[in-house]
Amino acid sequence: MVLMRRLGRPLPLRIAVVRMLRGLGDMLCIVPALRALRVALPKAHITLVGFPSAHAFVARFSHYVDELAECPGYPGIPERQPDIQRLPEFFSFMHERSFDLAIQMHGNGVVTNPFTIMLNARMNAGFFKPGQYCPDEKHFLPYPENEPEIRRYVRLLEFLGVPSAGEALEFPLWKNDRQELSIMPETRDLWPRGYVCIHPGAHDPSRCWPAERFALVADALSDFDLRVVLTGSAGERGLTRRVAKAMRRPSIDLAGRTTIGALAVLLSNARLLVCNDTGISHIAAALHIPSVVVFTNSDPGRWAPLNISLHRAVAASNGSLASGGFSFRGGKGADGSQSLRRAAQEPIPGIEQVLTAAEDLLVKEKFYWQGE
Repeated sequence: MVLMRRLGRPLPLRIAVVRMLRGLGDMLCIVPALRALRVALPKAHITLVGFPSAHAFVARFSHYVDELAECPGYPGIPERQPDIQRLPEFFSFMHERSFDLAIQMHGNGVVTNPFTIMLNARMNAGFFKPGQYCPDEKHFLPYPENEPEIRRYVRLLEFLGVPSAGEALEFPLWKNDRQELSIMPETRDLWPRGYVCIHPGAHDPSRCWPAERFALVADALSDFDLRVVLTGSAGERGLTRRVAKAMRRPSIDLAGRTTIGALAVLLSNARLLVCNDTGISHIAAALHIPSVVVFTNSDPGRWAPLNISLHRAVAASNGSLASGGFSFRGGKGADGSQSLRRAAQEPIPGIEQVLTAAEDLLVKEKFYWQGE
């Protein structure tokens, strides 16, 4: 393979990467592509074109991304209401940067390809939707609808001649992340691998599995002599309180009390994570922590962790009521078996599916801990 064979010479040194999504998981999914780009072009200045929420991502991944160019929004991109009056100034600023290459890493390009072209880079690359506008067939691939989000952008760069640097995710842990977690009194008695993290929230509320089901799962996991730690953002405190109230066993509720870095440190010592399809599932994948990810309103083929030995994606099915070795004694004022049977009749993942997946990970003789 000739490096960047499609992009000619000289190799691009000023690169814009377009990814205007707000979720942490959305950003983590392009880390393998950014890594490949940095390995291939170590002297390049890489600018992420995105929203202000990406500042924390750029700071943590400064070894791959040099700066964030804040976009004021753009018509057709739902993540942010566009500030139309600021767009001319934004594009003028982008033109002054004189990018050698702009790579569209935001979806099928129906909306984002025209945006990328207006950055006025010397060359553009990305995906296009068949039958829709394709800026340049030499540098744009048909959008792969049925491919994992991580893999599709690695493949895009391979198409451009940039060798893959692997599909593994990353999440660097900083010294101050550990310090922030260590000063929390509730965490001082948590032993490594002696607890599970239950994360009942999601950036998109439509992806949330019912809180009462998380409570049943948390109680069942307690039977493995594991403590239960509830995690979430400040806006999810009400949700974690509902889980805690529905549980029979005690739990530690840290929702809204940790930075994302401190949360990652907490997760790095957990034995298991049970969560919805949201950003924390990608952090667990980056830290090689076993996880069960519940999919209710999103595509596991696109968003599920790639390592199926370490992670389980659970979606709705007509599974049996087999408990997988767990006992169901129910939540406060509830009969566990009746709750389980009601859950099995609904078109979302069942409790028994989640518990069977969790048990499968917990009882494996070999765990995939790094450094042990």
